[in-house]
Amino acid sequence: MRGKLIVIAGTNASGKSGLGVELAAQYGGEIVSADSRQVYRGLDLGSGKITKDEMRGVPHHLIDVCQPGDFFSMADFQRMAYAAIDGILSRGRIPFLVGGTGLYVDAVADGYELSDQAPDLALRAHLETFDTPALYGMLKEKLPDTEIDPRNRNRVMRALERLAADDYHPGKRSPRYDTLKLGVTWDRETLKARIDERLQRRLDQGMVQEVQGLMDQGVSAGFLMKLGLEYRYLTRYLLGEIPYPQMVEELGNAIKKFAKRQMTWFRKEENLHWLDMRADPVAEAAALIEAFLLAPEKA
Repeated sequence: MRGKLIVIAGTNASGKSGLGVELAAQYGGEIVSADSRQVYRGLDLGSGKITKDEMRGVPHHLIDVCQPGDFFSMADFQRMAYAAIDGILSRGRIPFLVGGTGLYVDAVADGYELSDQAPDLALRAHLETFDTPALYGMLKEKLPDTEIDPRNRNRVMRALERLAADDYHPGKRSPRYDTLKLGVTWDRETLKARIDERLQRRLDQGMVQEVQGLMDQGVSAGFLMKLGLEYRYLTRYLLGEIPYPQMVEELGNAIKKFAKRQMTWFRKEENLHWLDMRADPVAEAAALIEAFLLAPEKA
């Protein structure tokens, strides 16, 4: 029998972390974070990492599991998430997979068949010498039907690495759990306002100082730039490449564009139940969860 997993996915600044805590507390669950930046220690404000107080005693997994600069792949995340979820199920509790990194969510919920093969560092160093359009051109030559976003440098590079290792098997999936998928977002104008408010709050809380501290500790500007969004723009500001007002404006716009891409990703998911955040999302989610938990497990 397969265990049951509840997914809460959504865009930046949508409130999915708070909703996840509310529901996990209600159902005696534990949360597995599905965020590609929250795995790194010290990346707190910039990644929107939930605080201890906000966790309200609900156990969280896959937060602060590696050092900034370490290589951490989707396969690493999947392996560790599987271990965390299996542990939660073994304790008779309910696992909640909560996050906005669509690939990480789907890798676990849909059971992507991934490789644990170590990266070819020499090949990676060679690929790093090309800009993203050139890398995407290489990928299109080898894989004309690719659906990878041409702007997603990390995914394009990883696909090229796996093709070079004869280890690319797109589309193969072996779901490990029965899943209920809940979606969290807002209408466009409300989401924009929430993004602006959250960005200003995090800047007021010391997000610039956080990135400066990481740089002072020896975290490379190159690594921070690759993380994108907050870390990319704040690094550029601290290096003197752009003035503060321009940084804030461009970062806000970049977050909004990213949220739009997140929605594009999640809207492709046919089995995602979008919650009405203007009504009573907790009650709506609870009704879906209770029906899901009462249904017999699949063999």
